[in-house]
Amino acid sequence: MLNKEEIKNIIPQREPFLFIDEVESYVPGESTVAYKNVNADEWYFKGHFPNNPIMPGVLITESLAQAGAIAILSMKENKGKNALFGGIDKMKFKKMVVPGDRLKLEVKIIKRKGPIGVGEAIATVNGNVVAKGELTFAVV
Repeated sequence: MLNKEEIKNIIPQREPFLFIDEVESYVPGESTVAYKNVNADEWYFKGHFPNNPIMPGVLITESLAQAGAIAILSMKENKGKNALFGGIDKMKFKKMVVPGDRLKLEVKIIKRKGPIGVGEAIATVNGNVVAKGELTFAVV
């Protein structure tokens, strides 16, 4: 299990744009299982939406990308590098994510060639799929 400080030793994101609270498990170059605790005081809930807070789909996607970055940037050869979006494919949003939810982020790297790769990403809350798709990344 990695805490926030240990996560920051792997990926470059920082508050308020760090969307992982803990990592349950990871295998460098292969997969990550992480969590985001969605709190009512998140900065984006002030405008998305007042009196009806819903975590934006793009931020769920970013959370998944950060989980995938744990798998890729934990590889020795990628230490100190960054993983950038190369594309988002087949992303579907199935349910709303609201304050109090614990977002489980699972990413499995399914393809890699040089600095480019693809991760299969699934976000769930209480075992229910809230988002899933494929994320293409480039390590720079």
